[in-house]
Amino acid sequence: MFNPFENLSKSQIKKLYELLDAHIYKYSKDQEILPTIKMGNIIGIILSGKAQIIQTEYNGNEILLQELKENSIFGSNISNTNSENNQILAKENTEVLVIDYNKIINPRNIKYNYFNIFFRNLFDIINEKFKETNDRIKVLEKKQIRNKLLEYFEIEYRKTYSKRIYLQYSLKELADYLSVNRSAMFRELKNLKNENFIEIKNRRITLLYK
Repeated sequence: MFNPFENLSKSQIKKLYELLDAHIYKYSKDQEILPTIKMGNIIGIILSGKAQIIQTEYNGNEILLQELKENSIFGSNISNTNSENNQILAKENTEVLVIDYNKIINPRNIKYNYFNIFFRNLFDIINEKFKETNDRIKVLEKKQIRNKLLEYFEIEYRKTYSKRIYLQYSLKELADYLSVNRSAMFRELKNLKNENFIEIKNRRITLLYK
């Protein structure tokens, strides 16, 4: 994950906060992030901790839309935060930097070198976010749970080309990410293990077919 403050000194970051009138908010585990302004025209950056964007369907089922970790960016313009069915929940103690989107796109900012560095970093992160979204679309396009799992493993494998994959999700969260029934996914994982496609130990998956 790219760092939005890469190549910026502490003094430059402080100036950047002042220029953009940025604010830092702290959240405890399971607390909803920005519930009153999640539909506002804002950009949020996870400074520390972890959060998730979760959609609750009419039947009560939850779908994991996005995993937010340190340096992740979210907002009404780039994430699914502008629906009343969606929540942004802290999964541990989390700090969030909040910036008004209109402050970022102010053309006067370009005269400051530290802003231009920040803006380029921001663009890199957003570009990476789009890649992750495209990867998930590839997973969700698969019809069968087995094929969804294998596509997900392939995407994770291509990140490091290591046969050992450490799941960034719990198995429950993985089922939400794949948009499948949890029990059915567990059965398919067991089948893949019995057929010597994979080995499973806690969150570590070893790909035996590579």
